[in-house]
Amino acid sequence: MNLKKLAQLFSFRDIRNGLLGLIVVIGGLGLAILTLYAHRTGNSSLAGFAAGASLVFVVLILIFVVPPLARSASAEASQLNLPFEFTVGGAVILGLIVIVGFAAWNTGNNLLFLVLSLLASSLVVGFLIGNFCLKKLDVKMRFPETIFAAEPTPILVSLHNRKRIFPTFSVVAQVRGKEREKSVLFDEIKSILPEKWADRMTKPPVIKHTLDYFVHVPRQDSIENLAEHIFERRGRFIIKDFELSTKFPFGFFRHRRRLSAQAAEIVIFPRLAAIDEETTDLPQNVGKFVTQKKGLGQDLLALRDYQPMDDLRRVDWKATARTGRLIVREFSAEDDKRVTVVFDSRLQFDKSEKTLTLREKIEAEQKGKSVSPVSERFEAGVSRAASLLAHFTESQSETRLIIDGEIGEFGIGREHLNENLKRLALVEPNHDAAAEFSFETLEEVLSERESSYNFLVTTEREENLSAELIQKARILRF
Repeated sequence: MNLKKLAQLFSFRDIRNGLLGLIVVIGGLGLAILTLYAHRTGNSSLAGFAAGASLVFVVLILIFVVPPLARSASAEASQLNLPFEFTVGGAVILGLIVIVGFAAWNTGNNLLFLVLSLLASSLVVGFLIGNFCLKKLDVKMRFPETIFAAEPTPILVSLHNRKRIFPTFSVVAQVRGKEREKSVLFDEIKSILPEKWADRMTKPPVIKHTLDYFVHVPRQDSIENLAEHIFERRGRFIIKDFELSTKFPFGFFRHRRRLSAQAAEIVIFPRLAAIDEETTDLPQNVGKFVTQKKGLGQDLLALRDYQPMDDLRRVDWKATARTGRLIVREFSAEDDKRVTVVFDSRLQFDKSEKTLTLREKIEAEQKGKSVSPVSERFEAGVSRAASLLAHFTESQSETRLIIDGEIGEFGIGREHLNENLKRLALVEPNHDAAAEFSFETLEEVLSERESSYNFLVTTEREENLSAELIQKARILRF
């Protein structure tokens, strides 16, 4: 067991609060026993002192014990399928019911009983109507084919009300899911704790994305809205279910209802950033090659039979005379380029950068944040590689993506670009200090075609790279 890593799971604040809570609880129990003893022995002065000290310990328990428990319970409750929860307005109305009820019982005033009945009936009616409002509802959504991080994404959201008589009011539709099935910290925690504890401690949080707000849905009718949502980070989003919620009619409760969703996975592509002209300004002849496809070049690609709408100027009259039928010439394209983008996922910590403890990483993951303190730098590198691929795809160049040792194929077009962007969307930083990038293998790959222009996106310093590699690729550091 790695005691150093185990110690990282507990912060000084946790140890302090735990000890204070233990001392306060034991002290409170001791004072309660002392008060009982003083009462039975008839020692009124000791009983008064013990009772006063008990009140002090109760206040300390409220300060040091209750808040951490409340935060933990709130975090656990947010992940559960609770049908409703009290809002601030509901808590206020409940407090008023207790106060007015006590005053009415204490004074016997009929007016107070009327006020109490009004408050109680409002609470009950609000609960019943809000619960009924979410009955017999169906929700559907449609995402576009491509979703980019930090860009508005249009989403079609449809809400269908199957109730025959009553409409539905004030409904918020959300989609729930996870970024991954297993935490990135699971293996690290498993090395110091039992697997069951590690799985519970590093359970990926359920993430909610608000789709749209529906003010009114008529009975036996559907409302479809086009909403825009921004996914802040690239990566995977695994859809689990939908959640409908409403505070209708009085806002005393927030009713929730979970609806099953078809298992689906959404991949959010990296953010595309603008690229300066100096980076993409390739030498005039570098990267150009004769492709084995039709184009407007001068090199002959193939001969074929004439087809309607073919240009008569392409007819090969000598071949036509030999075969006795119209033959046309096809030429190869000459203005295409091959571009290779190499992404080095190694991300070593600088001495000036603060490393997170295991506890801080777990808390960051539970809040939906990155567990790496240098995530912004890594995301900038991913975004730069994705932007290069998008830029050269738009210019009709053939592109290839190499991530560490995974060598992709050359391709052209939007479909090939989406495949490369998906690979970049799912790449994770490699923090292994012993990890080495095979630059020798990379040099061999980049030498396969001298006509390919190469970009290397890496954190490695140029003095650590060979002169041959620097000559073959443009180095872009992040």
